[in-house]
Formats: sequence, C-alpha cells, structure tokens
Amino acid sequence: MEGKAVTVGADEWVGRTGDSWAAEWRRTDRSFSVLTERLLQRSRDFAFGSALDIGCGAGELSVAIGRGRPQCRVIGVDISPQLVAVARERAANHPNVSFEVADAALWRSPADFVPDLLVSRHGVMFFADPVVAFAHLREISPPGARLLFSCFRAWEDNPAFADVAALLPAPPPPPSDAPGPFAFSDRGRVKDILSRAGWSEIAFEPLDFAMIVGAGEDPVGDTEAYFARIGPAARALREMTEDQRQVFRQRLRELAQSNLRDGLVSLRAAAWIVSARRT
Repeated sequence: MEGKAVTVGADEWVGRTGDSWAAEWRRTDRSFSVLTERLLQRSRDFAFGSALDIGCGAGELSVAIGRGRPQCRVIGVDISPQLVAVARERAANHPNVSFEVADAALWRSPADFVPDLLVSRHGVMFFADPVVAFAHLREISPPGARLLFSCFRAWEDNPAFADVAALLPAPPPPPSDAPGPFAFSDRGRVKDILSRAGWSEIAFEPLDFAMIVGAGEDPVGDTEAYFARIGPAARALREMTEDQRQVFRQRLRELAQSNLRDGLVSLRAAAWIVSARRT
C-alpha cells in the first residue's frame, strides 16, 4: 500500500498557505489551546516510549509531549517546510524532539524509531486515500501502538467557521467528505476508514471548546487580522472587490464584538477526539 495516499493540498502548504500559518502559529496555538490540553491529558493514559506527531504544524503538541516525557523520543512530520522550520526553533531546548518535512502517508521511520503513540492535532483529514494512509501508519507502528487524534465535527456544530463563512459575499456550501478540515466530521465514516485500515478499539469522545480568535489590546481587531490571514475567509478575501472586503470586515468586527468576553473573542467549536489501537 505504500506510496499511494499522498496528502491533498501539499502545494499550498509549501507556498502561500504554509507562509501564512508559519507566521500565525501563535494565534493558531492559542485558538486550539483547549484542544491541545485535552490531547495531552488523553496521551497520559498510555504507556509509550516514542511518539509520531502527524501533521505537526508548528510543533506545539510535539514539544509539549517531549517536555512532559523527557525520556520519550518524539518526531513530528509535516509537509510544510515553513512550519517545520518554526517547530525546530521551538524544540531547540528539547533534544528528544525532532521534526522532518514529510508526508505522513508515505513517511518511513528511521531504523531506531518505532512509534508506539501516533498522535495528531487536526492533521489527518487531508489524505487523498485515508484508508491507505492509516494502513501505512499501522504498518510502521508495533503491535499495541495507540492512535490518538482530533478532528472537527459537523460544520453546523462549528460556529467558529460556519458563522464567519456566512458573512462572505457568496457563502460556501457545507463541506463534503472530500479531503479537508471537515472530512472526518462523520463518526461512522471515520470508524469505517480506521477499521478497513486495520485499527481496532476505535472510540470517539466529543469535545466542545471555545476557539479563541481575538485577544490583546484590541481583541476585535485581532480577530479581524486572524481571519484575514488563515482559513477559508482569507482565501475568499483575495477574490473580493474592495467594497466587498470592507463589508465583510465590518460584519466580522460586529461578530467579534458580540462574542467578546473578559478581553477575549471566542467562538464555539466542536471536535472529535478519536482513539484506536493496533492489535
């Protein structure tokens, strides 16, 4: 099965999208802070000596695992050279944590590294053929290895995206199960993918969390800057006329103001925490 399940959108992550996310890693880490902490809590349920972080991005989860388990070797892989560069800087004081530019669907571990925890914070929904990709990840892990990842639930359960998309001049239709941020929203589909890939003991934990999108001296302005740089709204902004941009930005500021509490702008988000085991 090796060599078939490349990650969709790789060119974007090497180009403009990778640049944007690498520049905005502090905001993205902040927005997923609750999600990251829950993944760390769940990882403590498992005994493991090595961990593979799939689609590691700017490395927050990899570094956090390595910091909490200094005897554990952690490797993070991501297709974006820009994000891996940021991750390597953040791991400079953690010799047990390293990063590689690679597609996890094809990546082969070094001879001295066999990951008994495979973990991901929203990094597994972009595989062109997820069954093949997860079968490959199973193949490179030992019997008893644990799989733990997060992914978004349904579009309508995520106002952090749906409410912002509704402000666009031409709101997009709800996403399908094509590779993308919401490709794993259907619990039944995810269970079928993992089962067909050979994983067992598949379990789902729903997690509702506040996605922090604005903070600092001007949290409303910070929210506007956040959505202007990353995500679907950022792509749509590039295609708008100047008048459309002004209308969208004003509506976004109004949405942010209505969700401002105690100096933070947060929007509701919903995820699955998915776990499985290689038997």
